[in-house]
Amino acid sequence: MSDRLKYERFHYFHDRVKANRYPNARNLADEYEISNRTAQRDIEFMRDRLNAPLEYDHGKRGYFYSDSSYELPSLWVTEDNIVALALAVRLASSVPDTEIKQKLCELLKRILNLHYKDEKLCFDDISEKISVKNVEYSRVDEEHFQEIVNALFKVKPLAIAYYSPHKDEKTLRTILPLHLLQYMGSWHLIAYCTKRRWIRDFMISRIKQLTPVLEEITLPENLPSIKEYIRKNFGIMQGGEAKEVHLMFSPSVADWVQEQIWHPAQKVSFERDGSLIMKFQVADFREIKRKILSYGANVRVLLPQKLAVEIREEIERMGRIY
Repeated sequence: MSDRLKYERFHYFHDRVKANRYPNARNLADEYEISNRTAQRDIEFMRDRLNAPLEYDHGKRGYFYSDSSYELPSLWVTEDNIVALALAVRLASSVPDTEIKQKLCELLKRILNLHYKDEKLCFDDISEKISVKNVEYSRVDEEHFQEIVNALFKVKPLAIAYYSPHKDEKTLRTILPLHLLQYMGSWHLIAYCTKRRWIRDFMISRIKQLTPVLEEITLPENLPSIKEYIRKNFGIMQGGEAKEVHLMFSPSVADWVQEQIWHPAQKVSFERDGSLIMKFQVADFREIKRKILSYGANVRVLLPQKLAVEIREEIERMGRIY
């Protein structure tokens, strides 16, 4: 509450200066029933920490702005807000856009400068306290990322050349960006594709060329919400029909697996012997196959049979290698 009252005093003093009333410490002290010393500290804080161009006119016995265009910063946050912002800045290290990260850092430094003269929270210490490490993520072209972000927020279509390593082909698409998704360190663009006339997932690292287009795209009324679309699909989303997957994990890894979220709508239950059953839906087997194989003999596919066959065939191919 004290911070709010202090900022209220700043606004009062600022408004009187802008109105050419030449306020001084006595005026501020009388208005808010505080000591002259506290009032003078407020004025000095505005000048030194809020960068207010305050000058004292001895003839008028009050303050004025040497730069009449100055405006009091509207941002006033608590210490908890600053810590939360510092955490957000650090987590933003995975954003493949140097300019955005620099602006976030500048914003945080500015706020710290306004609030922490005694350096209770030092920006340079954040990297020592919080870090983000991604593995096996796909490299993204920074210019492409900037163009996509701009198109996303301005609701503008893009023409892209997209490479599919699974089919080893490049296709030309006109898309309307709808959502940016970071999945396991890699960036995906969920967009409406005019070629397929439906929502598609594009890995940004596979976009080889990108240009803005002027044409407008009208979305079909029957499109699902983006959140619902993502919730129903696991990993690489190809727009196919969702398939129910049931996995059984051995008791030796059950507690570990229980801690993990493989899918936001997953259902987990335990058997009498301590085995764990996990159920969820996927639209594509490729990514879930890699997850299953990483658990070796500690997991078995119960459903669907097609996925179980693909896992067995992959294990047989691995056996022939060794």
